[in-house]
Order: sequence, then structure tokens, then C-alpha cells
Amino acid sequence: MNFKNILITGGAGFIGSHLALALVKQGCTVTVLDHLSPQIHGENPEQDSFLYQSIIPHVTFIKGDVTQRNSWNKALRDQEVVVHLAAETGTGQSMYRIHRYAEVNVSGTAHLLDALVNDDHSVKKVIVASSRAIYGEGKYLHPVLGNVYPSQRNPEEMKKGNFEVVLEDFEPLKVLPTDESSRIHPVSVYGMTKQYQEEMLLSVTKVLGIPAVALRFQNVYGEGQSLINPYTGILSVFSNQILSGKPVRVFEDGKESRDFIHIDDAVRSFILAMENNILKNEAVNIGTGIPVTVLEVAQQLIKNYRSAVPVQVTGQFRIGDIRHNFADTTKAELQLGFKAKISFEEGLKRFCTWVQNQEIKDNQFERSLAEMTTRKMLF
Repeated sequence: MNFKNILITGGAGFIGSHLALALVKQGCTVTVLDHLSPQIHGENPEQDSFLYQSIIPHVTFIKGDVTQRNSWNKALRDQEVVVHLAAETGTGQSMYRIHRYAEVNVSGTAHLLDALVNDDHSVKKVIVASSRAIYGEGKYLHPVLGNVYPSQRNPEEMKKGNFEVVLEDFEPLKVLPTDESSRIHPVSVYGMTKQYQEEMLLSVTKVLGIPAVALRFQNVYGEGQSLINPYTGILSVFSNQILSGKPVRVFEDGKESRDFIHIDDAVRSFILAMENNILKNEAVNIGTGIPVTVLEVAQQLIKNYRSAVPVQVTGQFRIGDIRHNFADTTKAELQLGFKAKISFEEGLKRFCTWVQNQEIKDNQFERSLAEMTTRKMLF
């Protein structure tokens, strides 16, 4: 590692804590800026948060908020690299907590950039965790038109059980891996905030002459992800249902698909981005390039937990959810030297083994569904 002093915002979270410990092992001095959201860490992080407890002996911890300039002023002191992870990340929740998502994801990043522009600092590189959510529905192949980028699905059609992505001519479309040159058109507020965050950060750092990389992550999962946050991570939600003896509730028809990347691979991509001298002020996809349906996820979890709970395909859907997306990883392989090493099957086994050693708590999933239903975000 060419850098010594590294700041990780959101470093007590799922990805950040794993990255912090990996960097400490490489001899880096790591500072973590985190406000310890109760939605992730519980009301008493010192007792309830495995992630927080895992990093405290090894890092300099600053309890602060990326939406407050004074937190940035304190955290940036003597830092060579900023890894900006702090964000609100719930796709469904973003559709009714719009100000909060814009405040943290966009304004929080603006405070960082203000500090880099106006204050003395030692920052030589910035890495930001972006998201596949900025692509919206992603890239498809039309039998006549070729590559197309469909807009958000029609809720009225979805109420009829028509969940697949179509254009106005209703010709069948084939989902393709989405590359970095694909159209940017998010369908959720979360995706919009990540787009603005990424574009703002890459543009300003380029003007400043500070190399920056935006890592557009697919769905990151693995040991240590929050089991109490109902707004992110179907693996955690499904695991809670299975281990509580409840049916696994799958939205739509279960055929919607995602690209799942294990936390260890995600951490490796950050370290490669820090060491990389090719990518400068640009974005790169981080995923496996392999889609997995939500129904397959539910079935594999049930198998791993040796459970017999049923799967309920509810036909319900959330506003802001996409149908399919998986990464074209060509750029990551050629320019970042990154290729995922952990298969979904292997990663899921690791995750399930870890979960079975954790206390299963109420993750407020039913409350989250009620919130979305009341706000007409869940049908």
C-alpha cells in the first residue's frame, strides 16, 4: 500500500468495517468517521453492534456526521486517502425519506468537496462507493432496435402481474450486462442521489487534480451485514424469516435478478482502487457479472439453513425497484485488475454459517412494509 493515513466515512458500517480491518492488517493508520445510525447499529452500539465493536480497538474513531462541516474538518486532518462510504442506502425507504437521502448522500459529499477546495489538506486520492442503482433498469437487447435502456416499469402493468421490462411495442427484451457507458437513468431517489454524488465528486476532484475512482457496486453481501436493518439486504431479511420459522416472502414473481458480490471481493476492489494509477476520475463496475434470481436466493438460503419453511411469492412490488441488473466487468478486469473470486454459492455458505452464530432480533420488516404501504410505495 502506497498510502499510510486513510479516512473511511461510514467506516463502522458493513463494508467500511471490513475495509478498515483489512487496511490495518496492511499497516495503514485508519480513521473512521461515523454517526452510528440506530437503524444499522441499534440504540446501544457499544453492546449491540458487532461491527462497531470489531473496529474500535484498531482505528481512530470519530463520532460525527458527514452533513456537518466541523466533522469533516476534524476527520480530514493529515489524511492521504478518503474512502467515502457514508450514505443512506435503502431503495424503498428513499422514496419517502427524500430529504434525508439527499442530505446525507449529496450534501454530505458537497461538504467533503468544499473542504478539499477551500481548506489545507493532505488528500492525494478519493474513492467513493457508488451503486448500480444509477443505471436504473440497465441495458437490454431489442430484436429490432438493438441495445435499449428502458425507463421505469409501469405500476398499472405490474398490478396485473406483468413484471418484465418492455417498451411500448411489447417486444420481448433480453437483459444484457450493463457496462459503464450505459445510460444513466435511476428510477429511485437513492439511485438519483448516488448519481449526483458520483458526478459531483468525479468532476470536482478532476479540477483539483486529485485522482478519484467511483466504484459502482452491485449488491454487496456477506458476514457482518446488518441483521436489524429492514431496508437493505434481502439476504438478511430472508434469513430472519427462515430462522424465525416464518415463510419467506418474495416480491413480484421471484424472477427478478441481482448480481451479488461478496464482502471480501468488495474490500479487495477498494484496495486495488487505492493502488491503481490507471483509473483517474472515472467510474468502474464492481460485481460478479452473474445474475441470480430472488427466488433462487430464497431457495438456497432455506437449503443452507436446513429449513422447511415455504416460499410465498406475493406478487407485491415496491416503487423504485428494478427488474434486472448485472455488471459488465470488462473494465474492472482490464483497468483495475479486479475479478470476483468468491462464487455466490460459496459466499452464501459463509454468510449462513455466520448468521447461525448471531442472535436473531426483530428487524422491523413488518413495520417497514406498513410504512411503504401507507405511503403508497408498496402494492
